[in-house]
Amino acid sequence: MSTANRIARRARQYDLPVQVRENVGLFLVLPGLFLFSAFMFYPILYLLYLSFMRATNAPPTSIHQGNEQFIGLENYVTILSDPNFWNSMGVTWLFVATSVALKLAFGIAVALVLTGDRVRGQRVMRSLVILPMGLPAVFSITVWSKIFDNARYSLSNKLLLELGLDKANWMTERWLAFLTYNVTEVWLAYPFIVIITVSALQDVPEDLHDAARVDGAGYFARFRHVTLPAIKRPVMFGGILTAAASFQQFLIPFIFNDGGPSGTNSLLIHYGYNEAFVDTPPHYGRAASIMMLTLLFIGAFMWLNVKKGKLADGVGDR
Repeated sequence: MSTANRIARRARQYDLPVQVRENVGLFLVLPGLFLFSAFMFYPILYLLYLSFMRATNAPPTSIHQGNEQFIGLENYVTILSDPNFWNSMGVTWLFVATSVALKLAFGIAVALVLTGDRVRGQRVMRSLVILPMGLPAVFSITVWSKIFDNARYSLSNKLLLELGLDKANWMTERWLAFLTYNVTEVWLAYPFIVIITVSALQDVPEDLHDAARVDGAGYFARFRHVTLPAIKRPVMFGGILTAAASFQQFLIPFIFNDGGPSGTNSLLIHYGYNEAFVDTPPHYGRAASIMMLTLLFIGAFMWLNVKKGKLADGVGDR
């Protein structure tokens, strides 16, 4: 019996008013609604309000009375006409596309290994694989930033030198830095893909694989025609969630090289942070408009993927 049913039953036992008995479900969700409003809904509304203001921490002047002045859509016009914003937008979408593709490919490959018939010690290996999820993101990203340091004897450059290659300037060459972003993002998110994929693989009927073997299908043919269709929906769902996380990535560019070189790899959240806290004077209104646009893009991305991927089919029929 669900918690709501138990509480409703107790309400009838104690002869509580009819209004209370009929709205017991509403009373149960009120604490959650309050917390959501306090920590999510209100900040979003204030962010929207701030995006229409010229907001600064500078003292009032004869031109701008007070630290906030309503200017309508001026912040949005300024941001949308800024080449740096469109560069950040393009880099962010490219980062989402490349990192999600790498996360899915690597996560599925690891999951296939962990569920293989010939693999021994699968429980221990699964525990080790999800280890990155137990480490603070700041710690992991800082470690990876030192691995890809420009120093001659950083771990990555040491490996290149051992292979007879020249050292790389990972942090000061744009696309090398972008590559390091992707490698770090894969490390942070692949355990989530592995967990989803392993669970999906365990639900694939073995009879389908046996039938495919009888028909002469090899390993890759079985993966393409049996395994992949069976795990497509859960893997797609995991990919959408990790794509949204990649879209909101801030710590990697912030810790690695401040979105460098020269801000060319600044992702949207990092770009908005710089507008609010790094630029002089700070532009809180512009930063708020960047965050609102980011929120709009993330929401549209999630809605389109869930709708086009038909991931919500059948949910409303239960």
